[in-house]
Amino acid sequence: MPLYLTRFSYAPATWAKLIKNPEDRRDAARQYIESVGGKLHGFWYAFGEHDGYNLWEAPDNVAMAAAALAINAGGALNSVQTTVLLSVEETMTALQKASSIKYRPPGEKE
Repeated sequence: MPLYLTRFSYAPATWAKLIKNPEDRRDAARQYIESVGGKLHGFWYAFGEHDGYNLWEAPDNVAMAAAALAINAGGALNSVQTTVLLSVEETMTALQKASSIKYRPPGEKE
C-alpha cells in the first residue's frame, strides 16, 4: 500500500481546547485512516512551519483523500498538506521509464 506524509497545523482555537483538555490525538488519527482500510505508522508534533506530522498507509489515493478531506472538514486545522511517498524501488522504476521519454524543452526544435 502507498505511504503518505501529512503535515498539519492546528487552529489557535484547537490549541486552546487541547490546553484545557489535553488529548492524545493518535487514537483519533488511527480511527480515521483505519476507516478507509489504512494504517497509521506515526504521529509527531514539531516546532516550525507545521505543528505535526503523520505517516500513513492507505489502499490508494482515493482512500487517503477521503480521510484527509474528512479531517480537514472538521475545522480544527489551519492547514493540511499530504504528500504521496515513493519507495526507492518505485523511484528506480520511474527512473528507468523516464529514460525512454524524449523530452523537448519549450522553444527548442527536435
